[in-house]
Amino acid sequence: MGFRVIKTAAATLLSILLAAAAGIPNAQSAGLLAILGVETTRKRSLRTITARFSASLVGLLIGCSLFAVLGFHYWVLGLYVLFGFPLIVKSGFKEGIVTSSVILFRVFGQAELTLHVLLQQIELLIIGLGSAGLVNLIYMPQATGVISGIRKEVDGYFSVIFKQMATTLRDPSYIWDGKELIGANAAIQRGLTAATRELENHVIHPDEAWNVYFYMRKEQLESIQNMLQLLSQVYRQLPHGGMVADLFDQLSGDVLAEEYTGRTERLLAGVEQEFQQMELPSTREEFEVRSAILQVCRELALYLKIAKQHKVPVEIKPAKRLLRGRSN
Repeated sequence: MGFRVIKTAAATLLSILLAAAAGIPNAQSAGLLAILGVETTRKRSLRTITARFSASLVGLLIGCSLFAVLGFHYWVLGLYVLFGFPLIVKSGFKEGIVTSSVILFRVFGQAELTLHVLLQQIELLIIGLGSAGLVNLIYMPQATGVISGIRKEVDGYFSVIFKQMATTLRDPSYIWDGKELIGANAAIQRGLTAATRELENHVIHPDEAWNVYFYMRKEQLESIQNMLQLLSQVYRQLPHGGMVADLFDQLSGDVLAEEYTGRTERLLAGVEQEFQQMELPSTREEFEVRSAILQVCRELALYLKIAKQHKVPVEIKPAKRLLRGRSN
């Protein structure tokens, strides 16, 4: 049984009890409104409740106008659906169509238009939607542990990918199925979804560190895919490939480190300087392979640059410490 079901049950019971205590007829309608108001995040709950309450007011205005002119007949309800629903949607309260219908059908059931009846419906809205909002605001399960696990999964995929790239550079005939790329992409998408949900649960002072982290990894994965395309052009074993393979070996460890080490960046600078001091290629084949390896180095520099752009000082917050610790 999910936690949302438990919250829905609590909000439903609370709203019915409050509506019954207030003396509202058919108090169970408050429970229906509470069910419609329970959401997965605090921010989404506030948006939904606002939309449903506003839509109900618009629906009351339209429906009561129809009842006042045409009377309480079943076919008038059809007219309300025909004309009222499009107006509610145009008003920007599409999420509140069902809620507004519940309220208007209650007015139809009482078959009278008085201030007392209208105030009762508004009171019912406040109790039903308010109970849902209260339950949502009181507690939302923390997803930090889940997100941290996804982060470790992504880092693990990246580490394996870099190891595979190093092996390919040392042995161009090596065949890799690339399944870690698919796994990394799926994990990043799950991380972005979980991080967005966690962000929406913080109404005041939201922390975007996890969103920044997973967007950074998404950018870096695109850079990795570019490097792999270039590696496909390395069809001959050269000393240059072995030197760059050492870089990927280092990076496969750095990506798992607790802090941004910068070791790969320093090694890359040394390798590029050494490349400049080497003799020029003597054959077209060597030129093509060395050119592809050099482009891999430039793409690797871009990968590291992305990491440095998103690095956050370790002193700010524990969650952001994790972000910095995964900036390689």
